[in-house]
Amino acid sequence: MTMNQPKKVPDDMHTITPHLVCRDAAAAIEFYKKAFGAVEMARMPVPDGSGKLMHAMVKIGDSNIMLVDEFPEMGCVGPQTLNGSPVTLHFYTEDVDAAFQRALDAGATTKMPVADMFWGDRYGMVTDPFGHLWSLATHIREVSPEEAIEASKSAPECAAFEQ
Repeated sequence: MTMNQPKKVPDDMHTITPHLVCRDAAAAIEFYKKAFGAVEMARMPVPDGSGKLMHAMVKIGDSNIMLVDEFPEMGCVGPQTLNGSPVTLHFYTEDVDAAFQRALDAGATTKMPVADMFWGDRYGMVTDPFGHLWSLATHIREVSPEEAIEASKSAPECAAFEQ
């Protein structure tokens, strides 16, 4: 008798999935629902009744994002504890202006207002209430790599990279 082997990467998962640590992961789930239309896929609270989550997952568009509460005693801390995050989650959407406004209305703050960018996206950035950075974009025109490189030389958003 042969047992069926499970798929090494489940059908509903991508090979890389962000796993966010949040101070108050349950509140983060509610924010992501309001801001980005997230659908809650899973929630596993800590059995001690504290309300903290040891695992959760939401789906935004076609992508899953896992979440967990902070557990500093295990070295599991989020951007608020770290005073920032080196990671930005990039979210392509059909209407970046509407998505950006929904994020602001849900409690995010503007890091970079939405504008048409030299690389062909309409793009902006927000910081969510849990310290995670999000770039939001709608692709609006095709730009070759050569055109993007040339345009970057005079783009104001690239000035910070000049030395």
